[in-house]
Amino acid sequence: MIAITLPDGSVKQFEAGATPLDVAKNISEGFARNVISASFNNETVETATPLTTDGSLVLYTWNNDEGKKAFWHSSAHILAQALEELYPGIKLTIGPAIDNGFYYDVDFGDANISEKDLETIEKKMLEIARGKHEFSIREATKAEALDYYKKQGNEYKVELIENLEDGTITFCDHDTFTDLCRGGHLPNTGLVKAVKLMSIAGAYWRGDEKNKQLTRIYGISFPKQKDLTEYLELLEEAKKRDHRKLGKELELFTFSPKVGQGLPLWLPKGAALRERLENFLKKAQKKAGYEMVVTPHIGSKELYVTSGHFAKYGEDSFQVIKTPNEGEEFMLKPMNCPHHCEIYNSKPWSYKDLPKRFAEFGTVYRYEQSGELHGLTRVRGFTQDDAHIFCTPDQLDEEFKKVIDLVLYVFGSLGFDNFTTQVSLRDPNKPEKYIGSLDVWEKAEAAILSAVKDKGLTYVVEEGEAAFYGPKLDFMVKDALGRSWQLGTIQVDYTLPERFELEYKGSDNDMHRPVMIHRAPFGSMERFIAILLEHTGGNFPLWLMPEQVGILSLSEKYEKYAQKVLDLLENDEIRALVDNRNETIGKKIREAEMNKLPYMLIVGEQEEKDGTVSVRRHSEGDLGTMSVAAFSKMIQEEIKKNSIEFNV
Repeated sequence: MIAITLPDGSVKQFEAGATPLDVAKNISEGFARNVISASFNNETVETATPLTTDGSLVLYTWNNDEGKKAFWHSSAHILAQALEELYPGIKLTIGPAIDNGFYYDVDFGDANISEKDLETIEKKMLEIARGKHEFSIREATKAEALDYYKKQGNEYKVELIENLEDGTITFCDHDTFTDLCRGGHLPNTGLVKAVKLMSIAGAYWRGDEKNKQLTRIYGISFPKQKDLTEYLELLEEAKKRDHRKLGKELELFTFSPKVGQGLPLWLPKGAALRERLENFLKKAQKKAGYEMVVTPHIGSKELYVTSGHFAKYGEDSFQVIKTPNEGEEFMLKPMNCPHHCEIYNSKPWSYKDLPKRFAEFGTVYRYEQSGELHGLTRVRGFTQDDAHIFCTPDQLDEEFKKVIDLVLYVFGSLGFDNFTTQVSLRDPNKPEKYIGSLDVWEKAEAAILSAVKDKGLTYVVEEGEAAFYGPKLDFMVKDALGRSWQLGTIQVDYTLPERFELEYKGSDNDMHRPVMIHRAPFGSMERFIAILLEHTGGNFPLWLMPEQVGILSLSEKYEKYAQKVLDLLENDEIRALVDNRNETIGKKIREAEMNKLPYMLIVGEQEEKDGTVSVRRHSEGDLGTMSVAAFSKMIQEEIKKNSIEFNV
C-alpha cells in the first residue's frame, strides 16, 4: 500500500500502481470526469501514470492554470497529427502551450498553407478528437529517438534530441501519431470539444533569424463549445477596447516614425490625463511623508556599474554616450534608484532622520527590440511613479505595510478591485542571477512574507521572479475582461545600500546600513494608462476624465448662452467644452458619445429663456432639464461619492 497526500492535507491509502485517475475516482466519479492532468511530488505526471511510492498528489481540472496548460499542450499534439494527415511529408518542430492556447512550428516544405486552410484543419482536429484516443508516455533511448527522426529526415527533432541526456527522453503516442514530448496530457483526445485556429505567422527555428523560417499556427481549444463562443466574444470586445485604438480616437497619444519607435508623444488631452494621475498620487504621497526629487535623464556609466544595472541590463540599454572628454561615458537613465541613492548620499543622516522617502516621476529608457514594442505597454521611453524609502531594519515592516496601503488606495480609486499578490523570490538553484549575500536575501524575503500575511492579502509565491537585487511583491490585477496584468510592485533591497555605501548613525553612535524599499504603484505611467484605457473602455472615472461635460448648442444663435454655462461650470472646477459648430444636434450627440464625454448639456431657446440645461448621460440618454447650479451640484456629488480618502 502507498499513502497519497491530497492538497487539503488528507491522506488516503491505495495499492501500489494506482493512477492519479484512480485517486480522482475514489474522491468522486463526477470529479474524475473533470480531471485533466496531475502532479506527483511537484513533478508533472500523466493521469494514467502508476504511482508506486508515498507522495503528494495534485489533480488539475480546467479551472486550474496547470489543467489548461495540459489541455492546450494536448491540443497541439492533435494539431500536429491533423497537419501530418493533411500535408504528408511536413516536418514538425515544437508545439507548446502558451498563455492563451497553443501553437505549432512546422516546416511545410513545398506545401502552401494560408488562413483559408485553417477551417479544414480545425475539422480534421475535431474528427481526431472525437476518436477519444488515449495519450500515453513511453521512454526511449537517445539512439532510438535519433534513429526514429533520422529515418523521417526531420533535422529539427534530431537537433533537439542531440541536446538531451540519455535516460531523459520520452515520446507521447495517441492514435497513429507519435511526438517527442516530456509529458503532461489529457487522459484522451475526447475532452477537446471546440477548436479555433487563430492565425498563421512566420517564426525562425529557435528564434534565430539565421535559421530557416518556419510556419507557426496559433490555436486555442476548449472542453465546451460555449467556452469557445464566449472567448471569441471576449476577443471582439478586447478589440474595441484596444488602447491603441482608443488612444487615437480620444486623442490621448500618438507615435511618429521621425521621433522613433517606442517613444510616445502625449497630446493635450493625454498630457492632462497624465497630470491628473500624477497629482492624485502626489497628494497621497505628500500625506504619507514622501518628498519629491528630480534627477537627470542621463547618468555616468559608472553609476550603473556601481548599482549592478550595467552588468545585468547593459545589453538591453541604449548604447553608451561618449563625450569629447577621454573616458567620459554616459547612459540614458534605465533606472531611477541609483540616482536616489546618490541623493541620500548627499548628506549625513541619523537614525532620528529616518525613514527618508524620495519620490519622483522619473523618465527612463530601455532598448526594447522592435518586434516586442506594443502601443504603450512596451515602449522604449517611459515614466515611472518611482519612490525609494531608506529606513532602519526596525522600520522595514511598518514602512512596507504603508506602501501596501498606498497601492491598495490607488487600485480602489481607479476601479481595480479584483487582484491577487505574488511574492517573487530568488531561484535558489541559480545564485548567479542575483547580487548580495544569502543572509540579506533571506531577511528581505522573510520581511515581505511577514507583511503580506499580516495584511491578510491573498498571495502566491513564485521562485525565480525576484529582481536581481532583491525580492518583491507584485500586484496581479484582473481587468474588466478578466485578463491578468502585473500592476504595482514593492521591493526590499539590502544590496544597493551596500554597493553605494549608504549609512546612518545609530543610537549607539556607530554607522549602520539603511534598508531600501523600491515602490511604484502605477509601475509606469504609459503602461498603467494603457491598461486603464482597456479596463474602462475609455470611460474613466469622472474625476479623471480629460473633459467631463460637453455643452452642445442647438444652433450658433445660442453661442453666448453656451459660453455662460461654460463659465459657470469652470467656476466650480468642472472641465467642459462648447460645441458651437454649424452641425445638427444629432451629429453633435453622436460624436460626443464616440468621444465618451460623460455628460452632454443641450442648450437652445427654451434653456436660454429658463436658465437651464437639458442633460444627457453617456450611454444612458436623457436625464431631463435642470438648472446649471443643480447640474454642477450633481457632478460634484458624483465625484465626491467615487473618491476614496487616503488614510495614513
